[in-house]
Amino acid sequence: MLLQRVRRFIRHHALFQADTRVVAALSGGSDSVALTVLLHELDASGDVRLVGAAHLNHQLRLQAERDELFSASVARSLGVPFVVEREDVIGRARRVKTSIEDAARTARYDFFERARAELHADVVALGHTRDDQAETFLLRLVRGAGPRGLASIHPRHGSIVRPLLDCRRSELREFLAARELSYVDDESNVDVTIPRNRVRVELLPLLSTRFNPAIVDALAHAAGLDRELWQWLDTAAADYEKGERSFSGKPAETGTSPVIELDVERLRSAAPALRRLVLWRAMNRASNGRPVGFVHVEAALQLLDAARGGIDAPGHRVQRIGPNLVLTGTCADTNRRRVSAKANLFAYPLSIPGEVQVTEVGCVVAAELDASPQGLKTGAASGRGPLAQVRWDLCQKPLAVRNRRPGDRFRPVGVGGRKKLQDYFVDRKVAQIRRDRVPIVVDGADRIIWVAGYGIDEEFRVTDPSQSVLLLRLRQV
Repeated sequence: MLLQRVRRFIRHHALFQADTRVVAALSGGSDSVALTVLLHELDASGDVRLVGAAHLNHQLRLQAERDELFSASVARSLGVPFVVEREDVIGRARRVKTSIEDAARTARYDFFERARAELHADVVALGHTRDDQAETFLLRLVRGAGPRGLASIHPRHGSIVRPLLDCRRSELREFLAARELSYVDDESNVDVTIPRNRVRVELLPLLSTRFNPAIVDALAHAAGLDRELWQWLDTAAADYEKGERSFSGKPAETGTSPVIELDVERLRSAAPALRRLVLWRAMNRASNGRPVGFVHVEAALQLLDAARGGIDAPGHRVQRIGPNLVLTGTCADTNRRRVSAKANLFAYPLSIPGEVQVTEVGCVVAAELDASPQGLKTGAASGRGPLAQVRWDLCQKPLAVRNRRPGDRFRPVGVGGRKKLQDYFVDRKVAQIRRDRVPIVVDGADRIIWVAGYGIDEEFRVTDPSQSVLLLRLRQV
């Protein structure tokens, strides 16, 4: 019996008790109507208290008015209070610059919370089914999700509960038909331009007929296994984080960038799955809300085996500094542009003779006078390599080594004019992730002398071996 199965599912996942006040999310479709009726019957048997039904009119479809009126009639026939609101979802999507689907979902869950408060309820029940679970699993699988994403739809999330996750959509419609109860069809459900509909209409039937007739159950079971795996990993990661002093990543002052430090050896000793999850959680804390994907975590993991170095990730930078992995977020300037945190910038004085170790990049830049060179060294005249010979007599003292700054320009040898350093990097096909890590030798007037490894400024080019020459070297360490 369907009602008994729903009752068992509720008890197994502790969704609510006899005195729990529940609001049914009622759209007018078969799943939500069956949900409301089942909750009404559970209320009658003393298993729960159904205190109302809630309907949000998204104003997206021609039949939205019909669905609202039908939902009101269902609530009225059951004798439960009905809460309804209308939302301009298209306008909301334009205001927050997001997709209509995302705007609709956010609007819907915001409304559920208001309805819960208005009806003094404890939870809001949604009519997601086993079919929804299978569709969600497939959607996330083809997008490359891990255990967190493949866990798909949870029976409970905060004040949201889903009592019908063990039920098939066809079973709910048979339940309604047996009671001669009607529902409305959402005409957008056949629009295969929507990914979920394409999975429902095209992919699932193919998998069912060609591979596994019980594919929906198989995928729902897989989602359950991934949910258990994710819950275990999430708990293990939370326990791990208690040993990291700075893992919270909270900025010291309002407007400053979060900085998180992870002990490399401790992280290396963790199991690979836990190691990846801990780092992913840390990167998400540092990213200022920007999404962190598999490739970003993979690149950061490589730093665990490096003596030094760093990568740029969404909204933050990850650096290997001594025994720690340091994650530094970015903050917004007054023009709402993203700017690197101060920890991402470097500048060191360069003595003559002398050398400077650039720990952020993992290299050494050295300088020495070459008072009587035996001709120009191969490649050093242009600076396109690890050596550069430049006019020492034209340099204003003192010299320094730094990374790029906004507005940097210089005159590359052979180009015939001044060029933005940014454009030069683009022309030379320097990967964006490397551009902030290129050491630049500048003089006391902050003029670029050498973009280390890429080229010198035309003004400092040596044309005669008898000129006063400074030899610059770049060495990786």
